[in-house]
Amino acid sequence: MADTRTSAVIIGVDMHKATHVAVAIDTEGVRLAAFSAPATAKGYMALEDWACAIGTITAFGIEGIGSYGAGLSRHLLAQGHKVVEVTRPNRQLRYQHGKTDSLDAEGAARSVMAGQAIAKPKTHIGSVEMIRHLKIARDTAV
Repeated sequence: MADTRTSAVIIGVDMHKATHVAVAIDTEGVRLAAFSAPATAKGYMALEDWACAIGTITAFGIEGIGSYGAGLSRHLLAQGHKVVEVTRPNRQLRYQHGKTDSLDAEGAARSVMAGQAIAKPKTHIGSVEMIRHLKIARDTAV
């Protein structure tokens, strides 16, 4: 039986509070597949398993790493994947095709492929993160 995996893929993820929508494209920009998973630890594992089954992952491009994407980002980084923060959806794609989660995820993947999204996500560890937690605790107590 022949291997149906694509050699190199880029995964774009559109983040939401309850679900994450992912789209895989190859290095030529061909859309390969889409997947939706709950925003839970099991959902993160399912999304990673789905992506790994498609091919060798070049990178994950994730919108909203600072909020809804923080958990998935931490999970993927812990597993050794390259994660890139996508800061802004492609407005031209939205204008031409409307707004859908799948198109936003595809746009995130295409931003990584084009080299437009190059920001490394914050790791949420270290002294800066500890200070942020102390500030949040103080602000809520005052």
